[in-house]
Amino acid sequence: MDINELKRNHRTTFGSTGKQYCFSAPGRTEIGGNHTDHQHGKILAAAINLDTKAAVCKNQNNVIRIKSEGYDYFEVDLKHLELSTEEYGTTAALAKGVAAGIAQLGHCITGFDAYIASTVLPGSGLSSSAAFEVLIGTIINELDHCGLTPIEIAKVGQYAENVYFGKPSGLMDQLASSAGNLLAVDFADVTMPVVKPLDVDFNTFDHSLCIIDSGADHANLTDEYAAITEEIKSVCGFFEKKFLRDVDEGAFYANMTSVRKKAGDRAVIRAMHIFDENKRVSAQVEALEKGKFNSFLDLVNDSGRSSWTYLQNVVPTGCTTHQDLAIALALCKKILDGQGACRVHGGGFAGTIQAFVPNDMLNSFKTKINCYLGDNSCHVLNIRREGGIREE
Repeated sequence: MDINELKRNHRTTFGSTGKQYCFSAPGRTEIGGNHTDHQHGKILAAAINLDTKAAVCKNQNNVIRIKSEGYDYFEVDLKHLELSTEEYGTTAALAKGVAAGIAQLGHCITGFDAYIASTVLPGSGLSSSAAFEVLIGTIINELDHCGLTPIEIAKVGQYAENVYFGKPSGLMDQLASSAGNLLAVDFADVTMPVVKPLDVDFNTFDHSLCIIDSGADHANLTDEYAAITEEIKSVCGFFEKKFLRDVDEGAFYANMTSVRKKAGDRAVIRAMHIFDENKRVSAQVEALEKGKFNSFLDLVNDSGRSSWTYLQNVVPTGCTTHQDLAIALALCKKILDGQGACRVHGGGFAGTIQAFVPNDMLNSFKTKINCYLGDNSCHVLNIRREGGIREE
């Protein structure tokens, strides 16, 4: 939807005649660091040219009124921003949580009406929720002159998702959406993550970044994601630490027998993935900076194998009839036939997978994927340089 149509729909929906503003925030794809962010690890992620946009007008009603294309209208009363567990899992909870998070930073928030349209499909694994959180945070930041940095907006988004929406997550999704570009991030100090933009265009290496929709969404998978964090928490507890980043890897292996007894084998093997994945991110960044793209592709494939076999976030627990993500990965590997790379990314279990496809194979790759998985299953993406912004 272009900006003019967005504005017309806003006028029609809210009947407002005041000054209109337009904002956008991108979805994201994780290039490296699968499930490392919530353990204060390292990630490599990129904002993408699929985004969530809003036409916005201030109101005098002390409420946030939101209508998203294809979804129900809702309101957030700015006088009542307290947590309600009955709202868990709703978009209204995300908007309310962002407003509450910014209010807790000492800012006064005024009401606004927003008509929203998105090309970041929900349940796609491209972080439609983070794009929405960053969009709302950017709107409030601009309209109320809060002066928040992209990192601060990202943290508010994470707070909304963790506390108000009820989904445990790290900071990667929100930070990639808020800051934009291709980013290497080290969360060793989560209060001040080290963010390093990388000036990389994958087309320079004659490859395209593709996202393949598996056909399954993330609805009802919160327990699967929570199990990863809870199991890693149990491993950390053995060493009296809160996050795996603070656990000495040598001590982890030296105490393997005892850790297995306390945390269970799946928790241990998931921890092994995270230890190795942090090292892979550093190696990926180095490979890209030195122009060693084949080494980068090898690391992408290594990450995918580790996520599937160690982290075990490709097939939801106990599922045998429906293994959409596994089918998508198997087909990509078959079609690529040793070229390029593919992997699960993001939370996993459903949504999308990622592939780096040689440009001379791109048309045939896309045709075959769409044939096997359905029309419009394969999306060729570009990195978006901007994060959450006011467009006009």
